[in-house]
Amino acid sequence: MTFLDSFGGIALALLGSGLAVGLSCVGSAKGTGITGEAASGLIAEDPSKFGKAMILQVLPGTQGLYGLVAWFLAVNKIGLLGGNLMDLSVFQGWQIFFACLPMALGGLLSAIAQGRVAAASINILAKKPDDWSKGILLCVMVEFYAILSLLVTFLMINGLQF
Repeated sequence: MTFLDSFGGIALALLGSGLAVGLSCVGSAKGTGITGEAASGLIAEDPSKFGKAMILQVLPGTQGLYGLVAWFLAVNKIGLLGGNLMDLSVFQGWQIFFACLPMALGGLLSAIAQGRVAAASINILAKKPDDWSKGILLCVMVEFYAILSLLVTFLMINGLQF
């Protein structure tokens, strides 16, 4: 029996689940960083806007949480959390790997895009504070695609029959 036959399925499943959480967290870190930079300038000028700026900064961080949910779904599916690790074939490992990709890529890209939108929304907060909620709505439009990514990963993982 070769290494790929012995560990390939589990390795592929763990790689996929790791990418789902890892890339989503990288995107969230980048998105919240972009927004934090914009918010810092505003807060330096008007500290009373800290709370609203913080809400805008938190929004791109949700993708990291969605990636963590995808990771839990994947590792639970293969029995890692219950201490009853399945003996996955390479094909089954690829199934888990590909099921995790929507969240991995969707989380990465949407978090960065949402960070840019949230940073632009800081400008709304600075110039028209009463309209800052419009910036949140703009961020929610990007959030929708992160939620769709999680939904697809959820449905694909739960649809697998081992």
